[in-house]
Amino acid sequence: MSGRMPIRSSAVWGVAALTMLLGACAPAPARVSPPVQSSTVPASISFYPQETGLNWTYVPEGESTASTPYLLRTLGPTVFGGQTALAFQLTGRGADQTWYRLIGSSGVKLLGFRKPGVTVTLTPPWTEAPAENAWRVGLSWEGTTTARVSSDDGKVQSEGLLRYRYDVQDRRRVSTPGGSFDVWVITRQISGELGSLFPAAQQIWFTPFVGDIRTPEALLLTARNFSSPATAPTGGQP
Repeated sequence: MSGRMPIRSSAVWGVAALTMLLGACAPAPARVSPPVQSSTVPASISFYPQETGLNWTYVPEGESTASTPYLLRTLGPTVFGGQTALAFQLTGRGADQTWYRLIGSSGVKLLGFRKPGVTVTLTPPWTEAPAENAWRVGLSWEGTTTARVSSDDGKVQSEGLLRYRYDVQDRRRVSTPGGSFDVWVITRQISGELGSLFPAAQQIWFTPFVGDIRTPEALLLTARNFSSPATAPTGGQP
């Protein structure tokens, strides 16, 4: 999930990084190795799309498709905070943010993210999506994590506890500039010491083997550079 693809709070984190003036000395930010990049689109796509070379374009809900899009790309494997992770980068309209995730059949976990000059680590990793076969209307999951915002000089700009909760509210057919999709409709709620850095609640539309159709920032899918299986399973129960 992109995508749970999250742009996710990129502008907000930018403001937070500029306004958090009282950083304390701390270990250096999570080490990040250059990801393996590829321009070749893979023939096989995972339930949670993650293959190197995939890309999606989005525009804010309500805007014309002629407006400048955001581009989300899968960069490939890298190392973040000592763990092997998959990197997803979003660029466009001045944004430049990369998320680092662990993805498998058991679900999606977010280790943290980075934008120029700022690294955010999440301990323990934030569960963004459940096991592939767990999806059903009425499903919910929640957790807590400690978010640490560090600058490149090793200073902690902010640190605090976050609580998150996801609720699968519906499964329905939707149409966007990127096509028509059967989506799982999920509401995400965030609270806690740094909860104000995120919108209080967001709605996500997710389609297996495609990714986020609507992101938490109300961005709608306009295009992608890959096709999904013709009879892709949707996971779980309707």
